[in-house]
Amino acid sequence: MSDKSERLLIIFSKNPVAGQVKTRLASSIGDTEALQVYETLREITGKVAARADAMLAVFYSDFIPETDTLLTGIAEAHLQEGNDLGERMHRAFLKGFALGFRHIVLIGTDCPELSTFLIDRAFQSLSEEEVVMGPARDGGFYLVGLNRPFPELFLGRTWSTSSVLHESLGIIRASNASCSLLPALSDIDTIDDLINSGLWDNRN
Repeated sequence: MSDKSERLLIIFSKNPVAGQVKTRLASSIGDTEALQVYETLREITGKVAARADAMLAVFYSDFIPETDTLLTGIAEAHLQEGNDLGERMHRAFLKGFALGFRHIVLIGTDCPELSTFLIDRAFQSLSEEEVVMGPARDGGFYLVGLNRPFPELFLGRTWSTSSVLHESLGIIRASNASCSLLPALSDIDTIDDLINSGLWDNRN
């Protein structure tokens, strides 16, 4: 098993500001409720991540807060850099590798089904495979892990579509990189996702 000091778990988080998070969900339940849902998702993610067998870094979208539910223990805070999601993820991986980590896994805060077991399983997969991905049921992915920089996987791409995972796997195959897939899980982006998750009861 890899030494914990060689493993970095990156959490990508938007700064929790009403009207700027879960905007698709907010169109159904309002900005305030959507923010509360997002904070719940971040709390779930933080608890799962804190138990993972890895060092932890949180990359924020707009600014680094003085205190935050994700900044527990020895978690380090960084700012996302780049013009789109792909560039921001790529640069976060580059920073992690530059810090000396050998195996890096990146997750978001939208997947309440994600477990510590699956995160640790992703790191274990990286001892044998070059890439590990966690498919989301909406066609994207909730987790991506690498052993080396992989710019083709992130740069010059269109995000937030139902074909993101399929296109990503095509890029990985074209690069002759080995890849392991985790079980498919559900993200929460819409009111239907939220109702199906059981995290929210309709209080109207």
